[in-house]
Amino acid sequence: MDALIIVGILVVLVVAIGIYLWSTYNGLVTLNVRVDEAWSDITVQLKRRADLIPNLVDTVKGYATHESAVFENVTKARAQTISAQSPAEAAQAENMMQDALKSIFAVAEAYPQLQASQNFLQLQGELVDTEDKIQSARRFYNGGVRELNTRIQLFPNNIFATNLGFGERDFFEVANPEAIAESPRIQF
Repeated sequence: MDALIIVGILVVLVVAIGIYLWSTYNGLVTLNVRVDEAWSDITVQLKRRADLIPNLVDTVKGYATHESAVFENVTKARAQTISAQSPAEAAQAENMMQDALKSIFAVAEAYPQLQASQNFLQLQGELVDTEDKIQSARRFYNGGVRELNTRIQLFPNNIFATNLGFGERDFFEVANPEAIAESPRIQF
């Protein structure tokens, strides 16, 4: 009779541990997929912005053909944005892109005809909309990373998470906080 009670307790204990591992694994998978989805949203918006850049450059080039260094910097920043594979690479590309866009808008300020161009105004509006979507996607991604990393670090999950194949993810952070300490001043 005592052996049967001990076996019953062991079975209940094994079932409880199994249910815990099952729910922990499924929770981590769910969070991991959510973070992957959020990263995908960021890359879609970065690609959308990168697709707008050549049109913007072509529009500005029509008015400011002698500003070749600005156009080269924008092209390099666009290429780096498209090729970014990780949050750290994307953050570095973001810094480069922000600097390049500031330069191109600074050039645009010198050309009143350009500022009045319907094509330029439409591209500017689409770019602002895309920037808002990128910021939203970044917040969503960082929120998912926060949830995943918290779940992985909590005890006793921290014991099992790495054994189950889950690791902490990187936040999408600005590599140079001083670069965004003050908003860019763009006047049209």
